[in-house]
Amino acid sequence: MAKVLVSDLIDQTGIDILSQVAQVDIKIGLTLDELIKIIPEYSALMVRSSTYVTKEVITAGNQLKIIGRAGVGVDNIDIASATRQGVLVVNSPEGNTIAAAEHTLAMMLSLSRHIPQANQSIKDNKWNRKSFVGAEVYKKTLGIIGLGKIGSHVANIAKSMGMKLLAYDPFISNERAEQLGCVLVELDMLFAESDYITLHIPKTPETAHIINKKALSKMKSTVRIVNCSRGGIIDEDALAEAIITRKVAGAALDVFEKEPLDNSKLTSLDNIILTPHLGASTAEAQINVAVDVAEQIRDVLLGLPARSAINIPGFAPDLIEKMRPYLQLAETLGNLAGQLGGGRIERLTVRLQGELATMQSQPIVVASIKGLLSHALRERVNYVNAAIEAKERGIRVIETRDASICDYAASLHLSVQGSLGEHSVTGTLLSDGEIRITDMDFFPINVLPSNYMLFTVHRDMPGIIGKIGSLLGDFNVNIASMQVGRRIVRGDAVMAISLDDPLPDGLLLEIMKVKGIRDAYTVKL
Repeated sequence: MAKVLVSDLIDQTGIDILSQVAQVDIKIGLTLDELIKIIPEYSALMVRSSTYVTKEVITAGNQLKIIGRAGVGVDNIDIASATRQGVLVVNSPEGNTIAAAEHTLAMMLSLSRHIPQANQSIKDNKWNRKSFVGAEVYKKTLGIIGLGKIGSHVANIAKSMGMKLLAYDPFISNERAEQLGCVLVELDMLFAESDYITLHIPKTPETAHIINKKALSKMKSTVRIVNCSRGGIIDEDALAEAIITRKVAGAALDVFEKEPLDNSKLTSLDNIILTPHLGASTAEAQINVAVDVAEQIRDVLLGLPARSAINIPGFAPDLIEKMRPYLQLAETLGNLAGQLGGGRIERLTVRLQGELATMQSQPIVVASIKGLLSHALRERVNYVNAAIEAKERGIRVIETRDASICDYAASLHLSVQGSLGEHSVTGTLLSDGEIRITDMDFFPINVLPSNYMLFTVHRDMPGIIGKIGSLLGDFNVNIASMQVGRRIVRGDAVMAISLDDPLPDGLLLEIMKVKGIRDAYTVKL
């Protein structure tokens, strides 16, 4: 039975789901060295934000298939190392959407009405209403940086509260922004026009300190800033200075560059609200993220796709289920093309033809690469790391489309250029979902792939087929099926033979000695 390690606090509902398919070990508070020592035992690792899954952890986890983060952010996981090692990384992008959005709005309203300060004042036996005159959000302009799931939910509620919405998100279309009631603008305009600014973006090299001294100088002196996304996207020292000098009216922060927050100027300021990373801290969100990620880990251990894979973009489960037969076709043709090409592969061209040209191409291209490399790398290559493995080997991958329909409604053509020359294969799916190889090096054939295959290039002349058949018989190799493809009579031809047995040592050399045989290849699929 597979083993799953849970190294952070996870709701029991998630543990129960994992227990259906695996032995679950719960070990909270492991040091990095302790984690590295035990991770080789496990097929899956489930974490939240406390465990740092470093390159060393991933390298040591030679049985790892999947790492699950029960939450949205995955900046505590070395995605590049996981991808290189073929380990799937999943998260729960929607599990805490409502919780984080509601916390954002609660922070914004608390900031506007001085609720924490007023609460503390009355607990100190004071009744000073004049000190807590607030501001209304109605008809104010809210600048939203990041219109993902959380930012979009904030936009919907803020719009219903009568706020005007500006947004900055280079990955969102104008049409989508308009649906949310937002006007897409550049950052400088958002800074200049907003009465409130809320951030809903990950921390990346591009977003680190996106709110800095220069950005703060462009804002209204009445602006209020809310950050419930990730620490480090605000320069906290610059923000503290802006609040002290009244260049910013206030701020509400739930996340920080270093957590727990310690020795920060922010803690001494009155017009700032600080909470200890509570964005996802609702009972409902804790259950949602635990269930979401546990279900994905369970599915992967059962050989099913994950629905929120971080390092296989474009592989949504509903799409994969629809395209599964074509992915198998792509893997089979890639495997065949790689073995025919032999030597060092320099280029792979993937051409989607007919109706296949209208489908999402990325999964098919990745499946083709996986097939291409599978004979050499075997278990080391999968959908997660196939593209990286190809890139590291200097294989150039080219994708083309041809929507015209020739012999089949949908077909896939792969061409491989290598140190030993160029080879191509074409295949399709029949109405019953059966794979057919329909072309090899532009010779028309119609062959069902089998585990063991023999391909020859020969002169189209009497006696060739019989001689090959006799040789196979002499070596006790049984023929399952055979087909010959040719372009012209008495020209070159291709013979594709499906075998029940692998070719014994020495037989290929004997086949090459047959008069008229120009080349011969054995393939194991």
